[in-house]
Amino acid sequence: LDLLVACTEDRVAAESPAWDQAAACCVVLTSGGYPGKYATGKEIVGIEEAEKIDGVEIFHAGTRQDSGRLVTAGGRVLGVTATGSDLNAARSAAYAAARLIGFDGVTMRSDIGAA
Repeated sequence: LDLLVACTEDRVAAESPAWDQAAACCVVLTSGGYPGKYATGKEIVGIEEAEKIDGVEIFHAGTRQDSGRLVTAGGRVLGVTATGSDLNAARSAAYAAARLIGFDGVTMRSDIGAA
């Protein structure tokens, strides 16, 4: 946030950002049929287990609460993101977490971060 504010105030050259050297990988879970026609309202399970994997963070995109349940509400449903010491470690963690999450019709690419 400090860097963004510095950009808006034309003083970014005076900043000394510190960059994390970890790699990151994000696997997007999509609704069946995406990017074409897809159904919504499918209950999502497994997020809590997926987030227990070290370095994993789940970003919601096409989700909503419905009567106390988390359900799909769009084509691009979740961004399952993981960090690791290198791309292979981040990729392995992201896919391990993604496989723990389920909803009717869930799809994902299998080549994200592949060489």
